[in-house]
Amino acid sequence: MLQISPKRTIFLIWLGWVIVILGFQTFVTARFDVRRPDYALFWTVGSTRAGGAQDQKYYLKEPFMRNQSAWDSEYYLAIAIGGYEDPNVDRVGNTIESNGTPTYWPFVAQGVSTTVRTGLPLSYAFFPFYPLMIRILSWPLSLLGMNAIATATLAGVIVSTLGTLAAMLALYDLAADELGESGGIRAAFYLLIFPSGFFLAQVYTEGLFVGLAFSCLVQLRKERYGWAALLAVLATFTRAAGVLLVVPLLLSWLRKGEWLDLDIEWRQVYFNGLPWKTVGRALIVLAPTIAFGLWKLSDLGRAFTQVEEDFFGRGFLSLGYTYSAWTEAFELLWGSNLQSAAYYFVEFLGIVVGFTACIVGFKRHPDLAWFGLLVVLISFTSGPAQGMYRYVLGAPPVFLFLSRLGKNPAFDRIWSIASTLLMGVMAIMYTFDLWAG
Repeated sequence: MLQISPKRTIFLIWLGWVIVILGFQTFVTARFDVRRPDYALFWTVGSTRAGGAQDQKYYLKEPFMRNQSAWDSEYYLAIAIGGYEDPNVDRVGNTIESNGTPTYWPFVAQGVSTTVRTGLPLSYAFFPFYPLMIRILSWPLSLLGMNAIATATLAGVIVSTLGTLAAMLALYDLAADELGESGGIRAAFYLLIFPSGFFLAQVYTEGLFVGLAFSCLVQLRKERYGWAALLAVLATFTRAAGVLLVVPLLLSWLRKGEWLDLDIEWRQVYFNGLPWKTVGRALIVLAPTIAFGLWKLSDLGRAFTQVEEDFFGRGFLSLGYTYSAWTEAFELLWGSNLQSAAYYFVEFLGIVVGFTACIVGFKRHPDLAWFGLLVVLISFTSGPAQGMYRYVLGAPPVFLFLSRLGKNPAFDRIWSIASTLLMGVMAIMYTFDLWAG
């Protein structure tokens, strides 16, 4: 009997999942409609009314693959098609000084009057690598003859789903040594059916980010440090959490004991010049930090910070804001607003699973556990009480932990049913432009 290789099995599961997710989103819009607005959060009421804010977004009006683009998809498409200064997105703040010179002069498009274009486009809150991949892939796809938005949307979904495939293959490699072939396949499958797993097939960065980050961790396990550093840098330019890959890079360097040679090499400086081998190792280890630092010092990085703070309300370790926001969220979990309670049930499920999986994972794989814990912790303490069940997709210990539990057939079936049903509900919310985190 012909035996299918595990990675071919993963490919077939991925292909079927892509077809099912995209088909499901088409099916639900054909079968029923939803009652608006969405009362999940205080601000979603005004943003989800029929004919409201989402319906007015320039990049969300294109009917082709409309189900796969909502909310932040607008900004990725805008950057890919028109750049960061695309005029078709909302702006925040005022950049006009009394003498007419824009405060943030590098961000004003050439030839555009500064008396009209004031403020920073919200696009600056998003990193460039995913839109860049959309733009690159849009060039060959333009041969299909579609308009620019339709082409970019298709490109975005392709980039997201291919990134997801890379993440699945990486999870298999990370899990197989401990859990065997079946455990590796199970970890990859649990990524797809996690309650926020549908984001991996939308015009969102989740698919590309997990593909780059998880592949980086695999390259570290194989001691391919150059490739690991490159993937870490690309992950950093996809989402800010990519910079946290510096921790497993550093742990891998320390584990190899190469730092023990530093004293000898520095003693040789006086005779042989700089210890270039040590400098090279340090640059590889610190590559994501260096990349992030250069980004933050650039015009794009300064605009990123401004928009994140002024409009999205996010920051680094905003402990006071985090405490008040999640305390209120916990109270809403038990309140009379059932839409808020249902939404925050999924959010708190993601938080509990994320922290638990990372803490438990320290004994078996400290490099993955540190990275995952920091991803969950930094996301949790960034401010607003929303999006956590999506952010934990970037923590690989979550899927190794679930796969370990999934060795029990009963848990495997129960989790698969529960998680898939939750994902279906949240995918419906997203498809109809209601709030899905």
